[in-house]
Amino acid sequence: MTETQTQPENEDLRSLLEKTQTQLKIVNALCRSFLNVYLANLNTERVTIIKLKGYVTSALTEDVESFDYRTILGVYANERVHPDDREMFLHAIDPETIREKLANSDEYTGHYRILADGEVHYFQFRFIAMEPHGEHRLDQVIAGFLNVDTIVQEEARSRQVLADALAAAEHSNRAKTTFLNNMSHDIRTPMNAIIGFTSLAAAHIDNQEQVADYLRKIQTSSSHLLSLINDVLDMSRIESGKMKLDEAPANLANVMHDLKVIVQSDVAAKQLDFFIDTVDVVNEEIVCDKLRLNQILLNLLSNAVKFTNPGGFVSVRITQKSKPVHGYADYEFRVKDSGIGMSPEFVSHVFEAFERERTSTVSGTQGTGLGMAITKNIVDMMGGTISVKSSPGKGTEFVVALRFRTEDSPTSREPIPQLKGLRALVVDDDLNTCTSVSKMLYQVGMRADWTLSGKEAVHKAKFAYDERDEYYAFIIDWLMPDMNGVECVRRIRSVVGESKPIIILTAYDWSNIEDEAREAGVTAFCSKPLFMSELRDLLEKPFVELQDSPKAVPVPNFSGKRMLLVEDNKLNREIAIEIISNVGFEIDTAANGKEAVNAVTSSSAEPYDMILMDIQMPIMDGYEATRLIRQMGGARSRTPIYAMTANTFEEDKRRALDAGMNGHISKPIEVATLMKTLEGALD
Repeated sequence: MTETQTQPENEDLRSLLEKTQTQLKIVNALCRSFLNVYLANLNTERVTIIKLKGYVTSALTEDVESFDYRTILGVYANERVHPDDREMFLHAIDPETIREKLANSDEYTGHYRILADGEVHYFQFRFIAMEPHGEHRLDQVIAGFLNVDTIVQEEARSRQVLADALAAAEHSNRAKTTFLNNMSHDIRTPMNAIIGFTSLAAAHIDNQEQVADYLRKIQTSSSHLLSLINDVLDMSRIESGKMKLDEAPANLANVMHDLKVIVQSDVAAKQLDFFIDTVDVVNEEIVCDKLRLNQILLNLLSNAVKFTNPGGFVSVRITQKSKPVHGYADYEFRVKDSGIGMSPEFVSHVFEAFERERTSTVSGTQGTGLGMAITKNIVDMMGGTISVKSSPGKGTEFVVALRFRTEDSPTSREPIPQLKGLRALVVDDDLNTCTSVSKMLYQVGMRADWTLSGKEAVHKAKFAYDERDEYYAFIIDWLMPDMNGVECVRRIRSVVGESKPIIILTAYDWSNIEDEAREAGVTAFCSKPLFMSELRDLLEKPFVELQDSPKAVPVPNFSGKRMLLVEDNKLNREIAIEIISNVGFEIDTAANGKEAVNAVTSSSAEPYDMILMDIQMPIMDGYEATRLIRQMGGARSRTPIYAMTANTFEEDKRRALDAGMNGHISKPIEVATLMKTLEGALD
């Protein structure tokens, strides 16, 4: 053979070798994802090893060319395959099963578990026909075995996520169903009372005392119904992200005193001991959303009163924490009661929407189950925290921590020169009140003593008088177990005479005992909690000028004033006319915005002194009507216009102002608020 004849043959050989190497690389690449790979002859039932990495039977070694399929299969199943999967595995990779599965498919896959190193591992087997076509395509197949622990774990996590999401959705649906059932009951309860007592009042119209009692019950039921509706609306706004904070300067003392006034009647009705005090409150002027702060505290305090049996106690404590950030102050509000408490299971869900503990339903206590969820959301919006401790039958304590921007310099702690060195006696059966008030007295320069007993206070006053180091002032709690404040004052007066100022400090309404207290020698009254600014006012001013109990508010008189009342609802119009006409207004009415504009335009007399404008009306709403009136020019365009509407959210108030209105009055109408607004508008 010549050299020219062998050259093409060598080239063909090199080409075949390169092609073979390429194919081997492809095979290796395809096998890379598998742990073990075999070539199985389904006719001879022999197995040849292609790749062997781990988790195999001890009968397999790479130095042996081929193995009996069924022998290796049996040993592997006994040594490695999980006992619960063995029967399934043996059937799944039996040659006849493989032929059946690959008859109409190029690939056959299955899963099983093995045991190795004391742990369970998940595996996948995959059989692939060597030839895509022909009668011998199933004679030889590639068998690949793959560890799929990671895939199974990921699938398990995905299933768990889906299961958790499903459970959450089902819980939410159940909660909302329960909420709707509760709401159906809770709304019907006050509605039944309103309808029932209205019928009874009509039937006993000549009995004024009985009708007055029915009307009080109607008013109570109406207020409760309104609170239910407000809770639902607030929760809806929170979930939709529409609730916003409206921060403005506020006085912490005013916030707390307003709160006390709101719950006072309920506290008195259940004959609860009510404690409210402050600790180290230096910054009284703060910047906050006063409405939302009040809502937080009122929700907590209302629940405390609601779930505390008669004769129990409810307390509120406000503490300013040390080391405030410059321009900010940290406060802690503690609301505690001796009520029925909560189970540990319910405590973990107390801040979830629509949740109510079974005991509250059994006891007949009403509510939406939204109050605590709303409270928690508002606290979160304010950047604060809320926590709860409770035990069944042992009461509950909520702790709210909030940081507020301070409006101005801290309340003065400087001594009052004219009081420096003078003695004062604090008398209160609550140790915390005694220490807190005594600390404030020290800070204004006085020498403060305190006692928990009225009887001991009388002895201290007599001893100080006899020693010629008598007390300049007395601050005495009204309600004490051994002797009430009025009797204590009477006995101290018999010792010290009429010249010394004596202040009654109380968390309750003192109007019913004012005359008796004055007669006994009380100089002034002061509400708990006592703030430093209030104490300084009490001590710096002549006591004859001190503010005593609230005076009756005179009824305003608007005789000669003309008003346009714009309201599309006939019943609402009738109620408003009855209220407003009683204070002297001459009233014209309009049923929609277009009629209102026409009434203002066509008025031949002087312009209206005031317009009360509903918002949602047919034909033309209140916003558009106001804009058209403002465009008229002259005196008519300057008429005070106030929205009187059930659209009560902050954005509704801003929209009213943007339309040109002077203010906003919420429905349902509160007479005192309406009168105050009318007076302010017409000053």
